[in-house]
Amino acid sequence: MTETQILAPPAPLPSTQAPEPLALYIHWPFCAAKCPYCDFNSHVRPGVDAARHGRALLAELEHEAARARSGDGGRRALASIFFGGGTPSLMPPEAVADLIGRARALFEAGPELEITLEANPTSVEAGKLREFRAAGVNRLSLGVQALDAASLGFLGRNHSANEAVAALEHARATFPRLSFDLIYARPGQSEAVWREELRRALSLAADHLSLYQLTVEPGTRFATEHARGAFRLPEGDEAAALYAATAEEAARFGLLPYEVSNYARPGAESRHNLAYWRYADYLGIGAGAHQRLTLDGRILATRRHRAPEIWLERVERDGHARVEEEPLSPVERGREAMLMGLRLSEGVDPGRIARRSGLDFDAVVDRAMLDALMEEGYLRWLPDGRLQATMEGRLRLDALLPVLLR
Repeated sequence: MTETQILAPPAPLPSTQAPEPLALYIHWPFCAAKCPYCDFNSHVRPGVDAARHGRALLAELEHEAARARSGDGGRRALASIFFGGGTPSLMPPEAVADLIGRARALFEAGPELEITLEANPTSVEAGKLREFRAAGVNRLSLGVQALDAASLGFLGRNHSANEAVAALEHARATFPRLSFDLIYARPGQSEAVWREELRRALSLAADHLSLYQLTVEPGTRFATEHARGAFRLPEGDEAAALYAATAEEAARFGLLPYEVSNYARPGAESRHNLAYWRYADYLGIGAGAHQRLTLDGRILATRRHRAPEIWLERVERDGHARVEEEPLSPVERGREAMLMGLRLSEGVDPGRIARRSGLDFDAVVDRAMLDALMEEGYLRWLPDGRLQATMEGRLRLDALLPVLLR
């Protein structure tokens, strides 16, 4: 599709009380360099008109906020803002401040609003951290990825291990909340070396950890290199042992696994990402951003144009750059809610699945397969009635979900 297309609407959701708070995602699509493992919508450009791009983000924010108003025409409550990318720490801090200020004006946002910005630990970007804090950012997500020179070089990162450590220390002193990312299951990575690296990182910033297993994504440079045998990744039992070691080391520092790839001290969980996993409404603005928004009793799945230049032209022309917008069917809503919710350690509430999908829980899952997976120890019912994937189940979610869901 080249223009926004809305398909025939499915059955509406049951009527509810006031809509839940929504989350706001703001995408900055530019990077200084493209990492060889990355398949995100990120682009390297010799020059970026940051002021023009910032104005377009403000325009698209205005447009979507007007659509998202509650049934009585009032402002929707806002739970979180997340600046992602790309590399949003390349944004001018004043553009970040403008977007935060406008979001606060367009939505009902309390003093506890979580505002996260992703940053890379290069010395240039680290030097802007105080400006981002002054702009209103109160949670930093630092893309450390590794703490040794060889791994950073392999991953194509622009920062050194020393810069990563310095950035962690600087961020810890600047922001009330701090998260950092690490990539595991790298070529030749042993469990002992991984444990040592984790301990070092956690000793510097032990609030929140996002952990990602290195995978080879189609269309990336790594896909080409892996296909020709340039490197081998740990798989199966090797990768599972690294995953288990992560949980053990994180627990030493008081971080618990609240989602498949995320660990946090109690209360330090990412409220923004919880909105995704709990299948709440969220807005996504910027090139290629996706969103899920309940309007007139239907959940609309929206995607924006991926190319930054075309996105910019369309926003300046139309106020938005939506290229697809489709009402999700009840079955699609139920499947999405289950796909996201079973990633959480808290599990999923069948009542919420029914409310968000408009279907009975048994119309979303295959009850016979559910019972079989429970017998195998992959799923279990919690005392409060939630369905939870066990640790073994969360390791195998990609294989379990296709047979569990109708």
